[in-house]
Amino acid sequence: MKSTNHYEFLQISPNAEPETIHRVFRFLAARFHPDNPESGDPEKFFQLKQAYDVLSDPVAREEYDAACAKDVPESDPLSVSIDFMDNIDGELNRRLAVLALLYMRRRTSSYAPEVSLMEVEQLMGFPRDYLEFTTWYLQKKSYITRADNSAFTLTADGVDFVEMHRGRIPVLNKMLTSETGSASNRGIESSRDDSAPASPIIVPVPTGEFEAIAAQAVD
Repeated sequence: MKSTNHYEFLQISPNAEPETIHRVFRFLAARFHPDNPESGDPEKFFQLKQAYDVLSDPVAREEYDAACAKDVPESDPLSVSIDFMDNIDGELNRRLAVLALLYMRRRTSSYAPEVSLMEVEQLMGFPRDYLEFTTWYLQKKSYITRADNSAFTLTADGVDFVEMHRGRIPVLNKMLTSETGSASNRGIESSRDDSAPASPIIVPVPTGEFEAIAAQAVD
C-alpha cells in the first residue's frame, strides 16, 4: 500500500486541533467503512485508521511530526522570487500572494482552511507590519476574513476572484501552478532560466484588473 502523509489523507492542516481530527475521522470513517455499499473502501478505511491512531495520540503525533520535518526540505520564502517591495506593484504582489496562499490552503485543507498571521509572514518572508495594509484591503473587499486569533481564511468571493483572474494575472497563475501544486508548501519557482541571475517578479497588472485595485486602495 502506498504510504501517504496522514495530514494530506485527512485533508487537514498539520496544526489541526484534536477535535478537528476526531470530527474528520468520523466523517471519513462513515464514507470508507466496508459496510457502506456506495463508498466503502477497505484499503482507505485501513489507512484512515492508521492516520487516526497516530494523530489522535499526542506522543505518537509528536514523533510523527518530527519524522516528517526531517523529510521536508526548508523552502525559500516567496520574497526570494516575488518582488514585494516595489511601490504599487509590490503591494499588488502582496495581495495576490496572500490570496494564493489562502486559496491553496482552502483547497488542500477544507476542514481547516485557516492560515495564521505568523505563517503568512513566514511563507512570504515579509514583516507583518507591511502586511497590515494588504490584509486590511482584502478584508474590506470581503476576499478574506480574520478571526480573533489573527488567523485568515479565504471567503467564497476570494475563491471567485482567484479562479476568475488566475489566467489574466501571470504571477497569480504562477503561484497556483508551481511544481508542487501548492504555493503554501514549498514556495514559488521563478520563471527565469536556471542559468540566469535571480530577479524578482513584478506583476504587470492590466488596466482594470484587481478591480482597479491601485486606485481604490487610496479612496
